Amino acid sequence: MRSRNVLSSSRLVIAILSTLALPTFTAIAAPSSQSVSQPTAKVVNQRQLGDGLYELAVIPQKNALFIASAQSFKGVNGGVIYRLDPNTLATTGETHTDLKNFGMTADEDGKFIYTTNSLDGAVSKIDAQDGKVLQRLFFKGKDKDGDPVGAREILLHDRQLYIGRVTDPGYISVVDAQTMTLKGQIEHVGKWVTGIIYSPLTQRIYAASGSGEIAVINPHNNKIEQRWKPDDGRKYLFLNMAEDPSTGHLFVTDNSEAKTTLVFDEHTGKVIKRLAGDALGIKFNAQRHEIYISQRESKKVLQLDAVSLAEKHAWSFTDNPNSLFVSADGKTLYVTLKQEFNADNSTKGPDSIARIALD
Repeated sequence: MRSRNVLSSSRLVIAILSTLALPTFTAIAAPSSQSVSQPTAKVVNQRQLGDGLYELAVIPQKNALFIASAQSFKGVNGGVIYRLDPNTLATTGETHTDLKNFGMTADEDGKFIYTTNSLDGAVSKIDAQDGKVLQRLFFKGKDKDGDPVGAREILLHDRQLYIGRVTDPGYISVVDAQTMTLKGQIEHVGKWVTGIIYSPLTQRIYAASGSGEIAVINPHNNKIEQRWKPDDGRKYLFLNMAEDPSTGHLFVTDNSEAKTTLVFDEHTGKVIKRLAGDALGIKFNAQRHEIYISQRESKKVLQLDAVSLAEKHAWSFTDNPNSLFVSADGKTLYVTLKQEFNADNSTKGPDSIARIALD
């Protein structure tokens, strides 16, 4: 996380997002295959796409890969929702939005995608067929600087959207996904609510925070039942999570001071292992029983055995791996690759998307 004592709240949201974590084109560039390392040259397809790429979602029913874009933070209003062919990475559609897009999820039926508009404290519902913004909810409330409270990660569970808010103390906004109306808030989740996932094993929602703890939430009443913290006295800023329901292991990344991935035992709430190294995005692949970790500083994506946690492979890139997404069939891993930020929040060039064939 880019920490500065004088960061305004809007720039603080940008900094947090960039640790998760379009110039004008006269024509859309064709996707190109690029060898990132000799052992993986045949399975990695990489394409430069545009500024401010963040989270992804694949809708198999529509053969579509959606990517949320904030575009540039300097001199550019609004963002883009890109629609790509998930096999070739060719652009098949674009939605230019008046707000910047960050977090993203899709419904199981493949009809809608939802994206958070972090800097404006909002969430948008988009038609996955034609890319039109159907509804938008602006959350009330300002932070101490008078800016909207950032809306970061988004989870869709049981027709409700759980949206982490970047403030201190952080909270989760609960939204009816069908009507896009606010149903309530889960208060005092932790400083800067970052990752949110649902566990089919425990039937609980886990929320990670910059306080270095996991809030365990009962989705039936939206009450926090437990708080899990490492018992080692170290300072943590948790970011993203992945779960292996077959082993009851919860993986949590920290890319701040700790530079590690913690493994929690969901049955006890205790940390049972630590994986050293910078860690940002993380995903579990149930079909292959693997864990993938994006290392933004090391410019790698790791492929680990989910049980032994031994490294099976690493893909190296010239840009900085950020968000990850695993296809439903477990055969493909998608990665957004980000450029470095300049001091004025501009970047050194357009971000890219990579498709890794796992078979």
